[in-house]
Amino acid sequence: MQSNSSSPKAMQMPDAFVILFFIMLGAALLSHWVPAGFYQLQANPDPTSTVKRVDPASFQLASEQQGGVPLFAEQGGVGFLNYAFEGLVSGDKYGSAIGVVAFILLTGGAFGILMKTGAVNNGILRLIERTQHSQSLFIPLLFLLFSVGGAVFGMGEEAIAFCILLYPLMLALGYDAVTTVLVSYVATQIGFATSWMNPFNVAIAQGIAGIPLLSGQNFRMVMWAVFTLFGLVFTLRYAAKIKATPELSVSFASDQLQRQQRTEQLRAQFGRVDVLLLTLFGLGLGWIIYGVTMRHYYIPELASQFFTIGIVVGIAAVLCKRLSTNDVADGFKQGAADLLPAAMMVGMAKGMLLLLGGANPETPTVMNTLLHYAASAFSNWSEYFSAWLMLVVQSIINFFVSSGSGQAALTMPLITPLSDMIGVSRQTAVLAFQLGDGLTNCIIPTSAALIGCLGAVRLDWTVWLKFVWRLQLWLFAIASCFMLAAVAVGYQ
Repeated sequence: MQSNSSSPKAMQMPDAFVILFFIMLGAALLSHWVPAGFYQLQANPDPTSTVKRVDPASFQLASEQQGGVPLFAEQGGVGFLNYAFEGLVSGDKYGSAIGVVAFILLTGGAFGILMKTGAVNNGILRLIERTQHSQSLFIPLLFLLFSVGGAVFGMGEEAIAFCILLYPLMLALGYDAVTTVLVSYVATQIGFATSWMNPFNVAIAQGIAGIPLLSGQNFRMVMWAVFTLFGLVFTLRYAAKIKATPELSVSFASDQLQRQQRTEQLRAQFGRVDVLLLTLFGLGLGWIIYGVTMRHYYIPELASQFFTIGIVVGIAAVLCKRLSTNDVADGFKQGAADLLPAAMMVGMAKGMLLLLGGANPETPTVMNTLLHYAASAFSNWSEYFSAWLMLVVQSIINFFVSSGSGQAALTMPLITPLSDMIGVSRQTAVLAFQLGDGLTNCIIPTSAALIGCLGAVRLDWTVWLKFVWRLQLWLFAIASCFMLAAVAVGYQ
């Protein structure tokens, strides 16, 4: 039904790039108003590290203040209208921004090939087909599988398709739309938020923070297990309640309408080719873990490993006649294209740092002055409260910048030196970003994946909010406990 053209348009949240533009404008204005300052460096208290840290007590304003950034700069200079290009080409292959941009595009392309083969979808559909009549295993296995998908390769938007497939089956089994979203999308976001190896949030944030990629795995694995177990128990209790008393569901009315429609049987075309492709992918992940832990691989090697996995999976798919060579190329291009906005945001967000003078603590910059005042404000609080506040700030920022890669690029250059000055480890700062970014994806209306999943099960966001706010509070409480535990154990 067409809408009335005279009716007012619904209010929409501005796009992340629009928000980023105004952040850049604010940074440019600050460069004219805030004086530049600098620090001195001191030896790292960690005897195993040769990287010097900022001496918080050494801050001083520059004797000669530089003018703010111009509107447009020439000869390779940094001006307000130059921030996009300069941000994208800054850095080197070992870090922000050009190295991270290349990493995102190559890794996205590799996953695009895997998804193009259909092996992941077929595997999940086969699990659904095999377990739907064993209701004691159905929800636990699905929840675990989607949580692993979120943890390993950042599964999120893919849950939309599975919501479409699962919804009629869930209704036939006596569950509701909320259960469908819990067991698919919410499970992926719990895995995403607590991942120990997700290349699109953990690896990027650690690369920007200057700590070893995929380090701190043991703590994160325990965290993933705790969050996944909690989410599963929460989902099972809710599903049992709704199965016993369907009228208690917030989506009862819409579910009743959908139950009147015919439920189609799910059939997966899962065979030996799918087993082969998923096995090759699993072996590739093992190679990555070995390289990072034993060979100290960093962004260039990690990107090349994912690219190699994509090539191997693509060759196997061609030899098994699952895909043509052109299909492999299309999968790579589509996977890279899906992550192009995130890659561009990572590069352009680096422009904010450039507009504020850069990240060198020994060079007079506006950034150093802002960090000094922020650290002064934090100095009155304990390390525990400061770490918890980082979690709160990252959770709020995710409402406006729901891209994990973009949020990492925007916040980690600021949070990393701040954590050094207030005595919180960089690993803990990455943890605050990771939890704040991932968990709030279960509730924020600016998440395209969440809105897509809700649309697939005919559930309005305001109705979803009436249910999910309690779960969100529980997730935040558990995340807060892990932040405090990270400070207590000196998480590195």
